[in-house]
Amino acid sequence: MKVPYERVLHKVKQWLIHGDEDLRLAVHAMTLQGEEEPPYRLIAYHAQQCAEKYLKAYLVHCGVDFPYTHNISILLELCSEHADWTAELQDAELLTLYSITTRYPREDEDVTEAEARRAVDLADKVREQVRTALKQLGVDLP
Repeated sequence: MKVPYERVLHKVKQWLIHGDEDLRLAVHAMTLQGEEEPPYRLIAYHAQQCAEKYLKAYLVHCGVDFPYTHNISILLELCSEHADWTAELQDAELLTLYSITTRYPREDEDVTEAEARRAVDLADKVREQVRTALKQLGVDLP
């Protein structure tokens, strides 16, 4: 049974809203000032989440059943079957590193300010590319 297009659009927009919230939180956290530095590992995590949710929104629009994954490479590969812009986002694969490892204590080095800024920039790049692609497909976005 085919899902009505209005329901698909609703799901797409929900994914986008959640992705926007992640990016907004990451950007805001970069501006925190005080005695302690911003939580760069969490900023990178939320940047990864933004990119992941935006790619999943595109896949929902295309009717692609995607696996439960945080792997940006896999999501880009799935998107590439329906889009020609994914090669421009290969750098975003770096974000996968922040999907799990930043959420739990480890012995690895912390995320630096430069890495957090790069993560936010990559997430924003994914966001803009997916928004452009969806608009070209006729999706009315705010």
